[in-house]
Amino acid sequence: MPDSKTIGKRIKKLRESKNMSQEILASVINVSPSTISMYETGERIPRDETKIKIAKLFNVSVSSIFFE
Repeated sequence: MPDSKTIGKRIKKLRESKNMSQEILASVINVSPSTISMYETGERIPRDETKIKIAKLFNVSVSSIFFE
């Protein structure tokens, strides 16, 4: 499993590829903008249900973000 910083970079890259702000991503997946910031800096890893929401939103597999 990749470390939390690598996962954070992947989330940020996906978000930026859609020109999406942290605030918009947060509202779509129902978390706070500060939570998105913590995901992207590697301070936190999303819960399983949030991982699924992020993957579906960006049309990628959960494993491509969190496990490969």
